[in-house]
Amino acid sequence: MNEAFEFYYSALYGDRWEGLRKNLLEDRPAYAFSQGLRLPYFLDYASVLAARSLRLAPAEPAFTALDACAAPGGKSLVIASALPAEARLLANEFSADRRRRLSEVLDKHLTREKREQVRVSGFDAAAQGGRKGEHGRFAAILLDAPCSAEAHILKDGRALSAWTPARPRFLARRQWALLSSAFLLLSPCGSLVYATCALSAEENDGVARRLFEKYGGLAFLDPPDFSEGEKTEFGRIILPDNSGGIGPMYVARFRKTPVNGAD
Repeated sequence: MNEAFEFYYSALYGDRWEGLRKNLLEDRPAYAFSQGLRLPYFLDYASVLAARSLRLAPAEPAFTALDACAAPGGKSLVIASALPAEARLLANEFSADRRRRLSEVLDKHLTREKREQVRVSGFDAAAQGGRKGEHGRFAAILLDAPCSAEAHILKDGRALSAWTPARPRFLARRQWALLSSAFLLLSPCGSLVYATCALSAEENDGVARRLFEKYGGLAFLDPPDFSEGEKTEFGRIILPDNSGGIGPMYVARFRKTPVNGAD
């Protein structure tokens, strides 16, 4: 047991932590997502809810959406299944190894018609916002950011023993770079979903708060419309101890104001 880990999350969740920790350690059957797919893809149902939260610009059938950190591909499949025929999805993954896995998942599960609507790319999503020519390119962006993934850490003795309180702080800095960049890439009136499987508010509401601190009135909240989980300051968090075993998953949804120069 890592005492620093236990102290950190006990401070966050109080008496709830013991039961939540137990739930995180339990293995539960994955949800078989099959809508519009050749073969079902198994993932946590909370991930389906996060991907379905992205608003797909029905008034602009030829829009392009971005899954900014797409591997292993489950959320990209959910988004692709809902794309209008003229729309496109850019499934992006910076890691070459993970990008290969992403392409394999898309090839295996999407129909030929849907696969033609999805392109795979490999840019650094945190740096892409620095390219002025890319600003406003995407009508909808899902950012499922790399995070602490405490449910996985608890099941990996080596990762648990190596954990320190610096980990969520480090990840929150990377998450903010990704979110800030994604907001620049978003078109006016566009939909942006920020999601993590982290338990820490530092990686969830703490990162979302910075969007309003930096961009002020250019961003506004568009709360997720699913009922699972519990409300937070800027979104919803689904935790397995009170959501039938699904999660963890934090989801915050934003829109960009339709103002000239918003990007």
